[in-house]
Amino acid sequence: MDALYPPGSGLAPPELLASLSGLEFMQRLCSGALPPPPIAVTLQFGIASVERGHVVVTSRAGAHAYNPMGTLHGGYAATLLDTCMGCAVMTTLERGSLYTTLELKVNYLRALTHDSGELRAVGRVLHAGRRTALAEGRLFDAANRLVAHGTTTCLVYAA
Repeated sequence: MDALYPPGSGLAPPELLASLSGLEFMQRLCSGALPPPPIAVTLQFGIASVERGHVVVTSRAGAHAYNPMGTLHGGYAATLLDTCMGCAVMTTLERGSLYTTLELKVNYLRALTHDSGELRAVGRVLHAGRRTALAEGRLFDAANRLVAHGTTTCLVYAA
């Protein structure tokens, strides 16, 4: 059994993923032609736009993402950044290639609450090589204030 696709996950078949470029795959996720990954359903975020080297993820976090202090858990913000940056890297990959996160760094600038409104995580590739890729992400609240910033290094490998 393929560990990338556990039974009942609702994910696209691995053969389909292998047959598409990263950009084609991400465009299909964004358009709804492919089902969202379970993490997006569980944490209630979605892909708003996709271009080569650039992805925007949006979310309005519910109570499920709050910490005991009544603010959005930092892991939620980190997940949005990890997602937008990783998806941006995915858009640069050729057919038959995948990636995994090697390193993730997040800097938090302000707390998030329900008053923060819709969150927008913008990922942009800084370097896309044959073996590694580097991306940055910026998380904004509804007032377009920068609330967190991140960087990632990803390993590119054959599917």
